[in-house]
Amino acid sequence: MKRARLTTNQLCAFLLILCFPNLSHAWHDETHLAIAKAAGYQKWYNAAGADIAKVKAGDKEGHNHYSNNPPDAVVTPKMILDQVAKYNEPADENGHLYGAIIASFRDYRSAKATGKYGEYHLAYCAHYVGDLSMPLHNTLYDSFNRLHHNAMDGIVNDEVLDHPERIKIYPIRIKSEEDLIREIVRIANRRPITLQTRKKHCAELHF
Repeated sequence: MKRARLTTNQLCAFLLILCFPNLSHAWHDETHLAIAKAAGYQKWYNAAGADIAKVKAGDKEGHNHYSNNPPDAVVTPKMILDQVAKYNEPADENGHLYGAIIASFRDYRSAKATGKYGEYHLAYCAHYVGDLSMPLHNTLYDSFNRLHHNAMDGIVNDEVLDHPERIKIYPIRIKSEEDLIREIVRIANRRPITLQTRKKHCAELHF
């Protein structure tokens, strides 16, 4: 199967761990831009566009940015593929971040294959991969999430774009959609915010 030009290199770079200073949370505009820039994406300045789109598109775009998983949920390849058809679906309040990564990448490859301009699709994909690395985009939007979400989104935003050398990537190989799905599964199943952390939060609220 013929692969789209730059596909492997760009996605390998996008699927990274941000160590700045020591936690992988996520991101307001500058952080999304810094991730894409560090990845070597030539049009890194488009990486915040998916958030801009939410202003006019509302839930049609908004539900692409998260997946409301219970704290003990296990993300599987089947779960990811089941979400693909929900891309841009405004009625899916549970969110479909994982499917959005696959769907936007498919749209990029499809556009390129037919001689169309596909970079905007890749910019969406870059943004969704950034969202994937934030624990609070991969769990229930409950009281714990609401309390901490904005602070985590902006945890490194003020300085990250000025210090791209602090962004560290790890090497992976993506030669197929199956490889991409495997990496999404691995990242989504990290548990930096544990069930114990949530229980402690709930206990403090009721103290």
